[in-house]
Amino acid sequence: MTDRLVVDTDVVSFVFKGDTRARLYEPHLSGRQLVVSFMTVAELYRWSVEKNWGAKRVASLEEHLRKFVVCPVDPNLCKIWGRVMAEGKKNGKIIACADAWIAATALAYGIPLVSHNGKHYSGVASLSIICEPEP
Repeated sequence: MTDRLVVDTDVVSFVFKGDTRARLYEPHLSGRQLVVSFMTVAELYRWSVEKNWGAKRVASLEEHLRKFVVCPVDPNLCKIWGRVMAEGKKNGKIIACADAWIAATALAYGIPLVSHNGKHYSGVASLSIICEPEP
């Protein structure tokens, strides 16, 4: 068992919103260092604008994000992102740009990715994914 995990945007959102699906991932997240991609932070801020969140809710999101280590972009991550995009295409399972950044983060650190959308990453064979089915 690893002491660190990359957490996908969906799971970060479940925990933030108190969504019942967050309970599926609590055993995986508890007691570990949780890492998010810069892309997850960007996606969450985009949602806050699209859904017209007020200052109080944005501040609550920012407080929530302090629980995570944010992986910034760097040349090595860019190199891995390119490999992820090409691998997905080669395997006939195109990966979305944002998902490729998140997958690249997990690969860069050599740690598993916790996602409720495991199928989004199915084209990346070298990626270790923790995905729980809904009951």
